[in-house]
Amino acid sequence: MSGSVSLFSRAGAGMLLAATLLASGAWAQQPQPVRIRGSIESVDGALLTVKTRDGDERKVHLSDNVAVTGIVKTTLADIKPDSYIGVTGQPQPDGTQKAIAIHIFPEAMRGTGEGFRPWDLRPNSTMTNATVDQKVEATDGQTLTVKYKDGEKKVTVTPETPIVTFVPGNKAELKAGAKIIIMGATKKEDGTYDTARVNVGLDGLTPPM
Repeated sequence: MSGSVSLFSRAGAGMLLAATLLASGAWAQQPQPVRIRGSIESVDGALLTVKTRDGDERKVHLSDNVAVTGIVKTTLADIKPDSYIGVTGQPQPDGTQKAIAIHIFPEAMRGTGEGFRPWDLRPNSTMTNATVDQKVEATDGQTLTVKYKDGEKKVTVTPETPIVTFVPGNKAELKAGAKIIIMGATKKEDGTYDTARVNVGLDGLTPPM
């Protein structure tokens, strides 16, 4: 009887492993979200032609209910303790992050993408979405301590650090010349992309994140 149980257990484990591998394979085949940064070259109904920062061209299909969010300049004065922010950073030898750019989330977006991760703005850049715990004056700008669920970071903000926030936008702002960043486009088999959300710089702003 024990031999039968053992054989059954091994068979069950084998089936579980096979199912896990199949699920992993299916996950690997799922299209992964793509970030697209660039300028809109043309608009044809729901199709944007975007020239990326690398000079490539992307065709992006907008969903019927696409959400458009505007990005506008703001100042360091608008960052206060308990503000929820995103810091595009460059790691420093002392373990701090030098802020390449900061975006302030509206209260309704608190918790968006919380945590620390690699980012693709520059080589070795990072993104930290977190709550401001402390803000301290420094000789060369400001130092922020930000906290997220699994840790905290110290961030140096210089006078040159661009600081932006999000405002409601609309499809009319998606026009030739506008600078955009799409955080989660999906690449299709024909090489075009689909997206349900576009962030657009207003008043000529290039989204800095």
